[in-house]
Amino acid sequence: MANVNRPNGLSPVKHLTGAPYNGQGNIYQIAAADTNGYAIGDPVISSGSGDANGVPGITLAAATGNIRGVIMGLGTMEGGIFNPLNLNSTVRPAAAQATDWYAIVADSPDLIFKVQEHANGTQLSATEIGLNQVLFLGTNNGFSSGWQLASVTDATPATTSTLQVRLLGLDRTRDNAFGANAKWLVKINAHELSAGTAGN
Repeated sequence: MANVNRPNGLSPVKHLTGAPYNGQGNIYQIAAADTNGYAIGDPVISSGSGDANGVPGITLAAATGNIRGVIMGLGTMEGGIFNPLNLNSTVRPAAAQATDWYAIVADSPDLIFKVQEHANGTQLSATEIGLNQVLFLGTNNGFSSGWQLASVTDATPATTSTLQVRLLGLDRTRDNAFGANAKWLVKINAHELSAGTAGN
C-alpha cells in the first residue's frame, strides 16, 4: 500500500531518552512587519530581536542553516495562543499584520520529530539512516505546514554536521514504508541552542 501524501511539517513525538513529548514549548514573537506565512509544524529561527516586553523574536527558517525549533501554536497575544478575530484559523497570513503575533515553539535540542519525505525522484532508503539532510520548503495549505524532508534528488544526504536534521529512521507504523511520502523520524542537527553549533 502506498504511503499517504499528507505533509504537515515537523511534529514532535518524543525526546532522545525515549520520554514522550509532553506538549511543552516556549513563547516567541513574530513581528508585525514579518511578511512570511506561518503554520503549526513550520521550523523557525531567531530573528535577532524581540518585542517591547523582552519576548524573543523568530522568523521562518530557510531550507538550509540553523533551526531554533518548530511552531506548535499561533496567536495574536502573548498570553493566549489563538486569534480572537478568527477562531477557525490556525495560520498566520503571509503578509504584514496590524500587530505582533506569538508562537509556542518546541525548541528543546533533544526532541525527535516526525516529518514526511518529499515525493521527488530518488527517495531516501535504509542506507541513509544516520546521515544528515536538509528540509524541503513548502507553503502551508491554510491549515497546516507544507514543510517536508528533502528526498535524495532534492539534496544529497551526507555526514556534514551543518545539514539541518539527522535521519533516525522511519516512523514505525503499519501504514509507513520506504518510498514516496515516507514518514521519517529526525532530530534537528543544526540547532541554535546546541553547544558548538556554528554561528551561535
